[in-house]
Amino acid sequence: MSLYGMMRTGVSGMNAQANRLSAVADNIANSDTTGYKRSSAEFSSLIMPGTGGAYNSGGVTTTIRSAVSTQGVMTYTTSVSDLAVNGDGFFVVQDASGTPYLTRAGSFVPDAQGRLVNAAGYQLMAYDYANGDPAATANGFEGLVPVQISDQQMTATPSTDGIFSGNLPAGATPPAGPLPSTNSATAEYTSKTSLVAYDNLGNKKLLDVYFTNTGAGTWQVAVFDQSKATPGTSFPYTGGALGSANLTFDTTTGKLTGATTGVSFTVPGGQTLNLDLSKLTQLGTGFTVADAKVNGNAPSSIQKVQIGQDGVIYAQFADGSTKALYKIPLADVQSPDNLTAMPGNVYVQSTDSGAVHIGFANEGKLGSIVSGALENSNVDIAEELTNMIAAQRSYTANSKVFQTGSDLMDVLVNLKR
Repeated sequence: MSLYGMMRTGVSGMNAQANRLSAVADNIANSDTTGYKRSSAEFSSLIMPGTGGAYNSGGVTTTIRSAVSTQGVMTYTTSVSDLAVNGDGFFVVQDASGTPYLTRAGSFVPDAQGRLVNAAGYQLMAYDYANGDPAATANGFEGLVPVQISDQQMTATPSTDGIFSGNLPAGATPPAGPLPSTNSATAEYTSKTSLVAYDNLGNKKLLDVYFTNTGAGTWQVAVFDQSKATPGTSFPYTGGALGSANLTFDTTTGKLTGATTGVSFTVPGGQTLNLDLSKLTQLGTGFTVADAKVNGNAPSSIQKVQIGQDGVIYAQFADGSTKALYKIPLADVQSPDNLTAMPGNVYVQSTDSGAVHIGFANEGKLGSIVSGALENSNVDIAEELTNMIAAQRSYTANSKVFQTGSDLMDVLVNLKR
């Protein structure tokens, strides 16, 4: 082999070990960086074609790989907005210019506008519940908005859905008087309960709900605005019933049958409320209320925020009610280790990583979202120190190869003298 080729190979080896040391230095420097993924230098040989028994040395090339798919150990904190991904997936964040990125660094805190930003200044992105239950855009970032939670603005949510479950007495008989739905002053009923709902401005509306047996396995449910009741009694209510429906039960099983499983009506000053009665039974015991829930809330500021493992961000108000605000998606690619690392501990897709796919936590191979936890760096300091010593020795050995070639080159140059 030529002396020049030997020296070139020595330089190639020193450069490769310098790259290895650079990766080690970066790993050690970021050993405490949240969500950091260690890098490693992978080597491959360069073979030059030889002729006539002569050996032409090639050298070594370096490829830097990041262990993005390797999970780091979780550290639990007291902050709800500290987020970690347990399993596959990345948070979607954006910079100040609106460019989206992927990251595992979930140390989010509210800024002056209430936006959740991490230590590198990237804003957390999610889907808003303003237009109903969100659906993920599988092949793009469209529809995502910055998560912004402000505890200064008061909000009120009108009631739109409710659930009522319990038991109606199987031994009941139809009353002699008119049904409540007639709103007659002499109306009679079998059982009565009341529910709280909210109008568009968050005002509480107390609703009287009457259940009246009309025959074997048949009942009528009627809803009235309690504020419209006759003082000192109930019937008649000014304006009549808000809504009514006829229910049919199987007299053998006591379960609700037929197409009607609830009642719909408009809350005074509010929205249409659909009251689900599908869990009602007619069994041989008295009138029993098992569960009664109606959504909506009175005017209130946000007291605290909760984040579920499915990524839904809930606001809890002063009256104890909760409201879903955002749903945090997770992004993934076919080959996470081939993502391109960018400053700020974020990643973008590359030609080798595959396209970005968006979904929600616990769907498919995507992991869960853990609130009040951070994913530590996956750097092992002991392993990095070992790699540093090995790289140092290899660098020294390669430098000896170069030095030997240089000495032999001096001998060759001086032969003519």
